[in-house]
Amino acid sequence: MSCTFRSTTKQGKYHLPLQVRWNEPGAHYSLVEKEKLPRFPFSIDQEGDIYVTQPLDREEKDSYVFYAVAKDELGKPLSTSLPIHVKVKDINDNPPTCPPTMPVFEVQENEQIVSSIGTLVAHDMDEENTVNSVLHYKIVDQFPKFPKDGLFLVQTYTGVFQLAKQSLKKQDAAQYLLTVEVSDKDFQTLCQVKINVIDINDQIPIFEKSDYGNLTLAEDTAVGSTILTIQATDADEPFTGSSKILYRITQGDDEGRLGIDTDPQNNTGYVIIKKPLDFETTAIHNIVFQAENPEPLVPGVQYNASSFATFTLFVTNVNEAPQFPQHIVQAKVSEDVAIGTKVGNMTAKDPEGLDISYSLRGDTRGWLRIDPATGEIFSAAPLDREAESLYRVQVVATEVGGSSLSTAAGFHLALTDVNDNPPRLAKEYTGLFFCHPLGAPGSHVIQATDDDLQSFRGPQFTFALGSESLQNDWEISKINGTHARLSTKHTRFEERVYNVLIRINDGGQPPLEGTVSLPVTFCSCVEGRCFRPVGHMPGIPTVGATVGILLTTFLVIGVILTVVFIRMKKNKGKDNVESAQGSEATPLRN
Repeated sequence: MSCTFRSTTKQGKYHLPLQVRWNEPGAHYSLVEKEKLPRFPFSIDQEGDIYVTQPLDREEKDSYVFYAVAKDELGKPLSTSLPIHVKVKDINDNPPTCPPTMPVFEVQENEQIVSSIGTLVAHDMDEENTVNSVLHYKIVDQFPKFPKDGLFLVQTYTGVFQLAKQSLKKQDAAQYLLTVEVSDKDFQTLCQVKINVIDINDQIPIFEKSDYGNLTLAEDTAVGSTILTIQATDADEPFTGSSKILYRITQGDDEGRLGIDTDPQNNTGYVIIKKPLDFETTAIHNIVFQAENPEPLVPGVQYNASSFATFTLFVTNVNEAPQFPQHIVQAKVSEDVAIGTKVGNMTAKDPEGLDISYSLRGDTRGWLRIDPATGEIFSAAPLDREAESLYRVQVVATEVGGSSLSTAAGFHLALTDVNDNPPRLAKEYTGLFFCHPLGAPGSHVIQATDDDLQSFRGPQFTFALGSESLQNDWEISKINGTHARLSTKHTRFEERVYNVLIRINDGGQPPLEGTVSLPVTFCSCVEGRCFRPVGHMPGIPTVGATVGILLTTFLVIGVILTVVFIRMKKNKGKDNVESAQGSEATPLRN
């Protein structure tokens, strides 16, 4: 069973055009919800009539489903429950609503009449596609009304805004505020729309004057110097790409010696020197400037003579030093080249066309010489990569005549390696020893090296004893490409130092061999360390000399004591005689 009821906001109890009735009297009726709702706006009386007890709102809920139940006096169902469907019919009880934020549209200055600008979308909560939700749009106010009212129109049913009468100018008004009435058949709502006028690049830059006159500068004027100030103006919106001005030189500076910086605040142009001026290359520059915008001009607008200006720059001559085409020239030769071999060439050019004389500076090893007239460089002494692999000197070019100005450039000579260094021990092996007497054969490890690059000698050194006489006592065996082991072949060595000759071959091209003497000491050991008597040191007496000195000292002391003793004895005898004589001359008295 179903029925339709109009939504209403009135309070009260309304009878639905709906009634349920059991065939026999005495039935008790009730309604049961199909789904649990926050509120159930229906009731049934004992006659089976169904009522609306609370206001209905289609926008809240547009349909209801519930059951009618008939029971006897004991509460027992008399029949299966009867489903009831109620549809809430819409009425126009909601006014139109504006968008949550004010719409903002943009229109360019050159927009064509009737061009679409934007769309206002209002809402109505009444049922869609019914007369209650059909909206009408109408502009009721424009601010400002300059240059005239009615510049815009809106489509009645779509809300699409269009330009109505003429193209806009931002100079007239940068922004318009429109008040729009949105209505359905019963309600009206006022909404607002903002329209911003966007500037277009329809104005060209115009120079304040077309000729900036003449200027004379010396060719040695410092790079970075500001030599001229220029100015153009643009009527487009300030601080936009349409009004910003960029200056460039279109004629008279093919070498790019000048540049122009622009002040973004006031579009002032500053002409600066980017590269050194050169009288010999160009003595007069007839400069043409152009002022332009970074934004392209609109169709139909073009740059004309007002965007161009001229300027004449006269460059005066200054005597300049010779100039090298490069600050540093690099060359490479083998370190074994013959004396007098040409290893490089450096030439300079004098801007005034004077002759140039060349010389070397910093040739500390005396390896090179230079032809003063041509700048050709030759080897003057044997070169040695191991002493200096990259030899750096300076070539000085000096004017012949004039002010004798000079300039210098670097000449770097890289020496490639040849196998010209025989192998040697990697360090001094002065502490090799064996404890004497030797209890069992022993050995020591040695390492070889040479001063050549790895690529110019063989990948491995080879080792051999220096003479056949050593083969009875010693043996040498290779461990790897750089290390070998020297071993004793017996234990019958004396307590002394043995000098073992070892030949080391580098296997290079050509192979080089070196013979080294390796001192090996056999000595008494104390706690595993070689014990050696202290040898005589310069300025310190030996033990024998020390003993001789001591004996001599004791002998001298003995002689001195003997003489002293004899003299003391003689003096004592003399004293005794004198004492006896005195006793005879002087009698004793009682």
